[in-house]
Amino acid sequence: MSDSLLNQLAQFGQSIWLDYISRPMLENGQLKQRIENGLRGMTSNPSIFNTAIGSSNDYDKAIVALKAQGKSTFEIYDELTIRDIQQAADHFKEVFEKTNRLDGYVSLEINPLLAHKVQEQVNEGIRLFQKVNRPNVMIKVPSTKAGFAVIEELIANGINVNVTLIFSLQQYEETVAAYRKGLARAAQAGKDLSLIRSVASVFISRIDSAVDKLLDEQHAQVNDADTKKQLKSLMGKAAVANSRIIFEKFKELFAETEFTALAAKGAHIQRVLWGSTSTKNPQYSDIKYITELIAQPTVNTVPENTLNAFLDHGKVQDAFTEDPKTSFAVIAALKQNGIDIDAINAKLLKDGCEAFDKAFEDLLKSLEKKAAELCVK
Repeated sequence: MSDSLLNQLAQFGQSIWLDYISRPMLENGQLKQRIENGLRGMTSNPSIFNTAIGSSNDYDKAIVALKAQGKSTFEIYDELTIRDIQQAADHFKEVFEKTNRLDGYVSLEINPLLAHKVQEQVNEGIRLFQKVNRPNVMIKVPSTKAGFAVIEELIANGINVNVTLIFSLQQYEETVAAYRKGLARAAQAGKDLSLIRSVASVFISRIDSAVDKLLDEQHAQVNDADTKKQLKSLMGKAAVANSRIIFEKFKELFAETEFTALAAKGAHIQRVLWGSTSTKNPQYSDIKYITELIAQPTVNTVPENTLNAFLDHGKVQDAFTEDPKTSFAVIAALKQNGIDIDAINAKLLKDGCEAFDKAFEDLLKSLEKKAAELCVK
């Protein structure tokens, strides 16, 4: 099938964003072609930039030039990533305008090493938004205790926010609460609420990876045939069930008076975005976390390989037609078998924050090493 699948999805009510960025794709026409074929946004993170910058020579000239200007490693990182984000945002400008600001966004992460420092994150979010200087950029903030205060503050300042690392229903509810508080403050300050956008990024595949591991372990330990059968039937079900429960809460929260009063002043819903949607288990479909999460109005940000696979053999079909009670039943069955999805999600959040920290540190180390090597030549 062709890229028109993305346009079919958009017409249905789901936007596909690309979870990748690199300078060559910005300059060689590849991103332009993707956009023409229906791609509607882009997300980045330190790990993606580490791959793009550290594993290629595409940025070498720019690194040498910035080093010659006396820039520090962080300043070089800052300049390189902001240039890419600006260029990507310019590519998506037409999408941004044609969709009346619904899509066309490019997301940039706040330094994850600031994750537990509220004011530093707020200051950095404002700095990045101003430095990128594009209306179609979203600042990524993790869904943590400190993050909720940052989300509220940035939204109150009229800054678009992509809330990341959401695993649990509780995290999601606190994310929406922070968004609504920020909107209320923005309204009090006289800001145009129609210009503020946000997405809530719910992470998917990592949940199945964690739950399936526990199911496998239990399956190997029990002898009862019926129990074995039930454990097997729960494989690969937890992540989508968890997501469906969050989606039901999304519909509930944005129908409440507290939000509809803000909507009357121009506020937009905070769409749910499905993130971490590459398939980790080779026994599952390589497009499992696209086809099983087609719902409106949502966003799915996908890596290149997953996107290519969907364009090759995917189809557009509403995935959320089944009674949501089925999803609650999956989580209940897991609990009956001693698998606590809340505990798993809490650990995944902790692990995710640590992984983001490490990716950022690795990126700076890689950049420092590359700058030193290039400037010796």
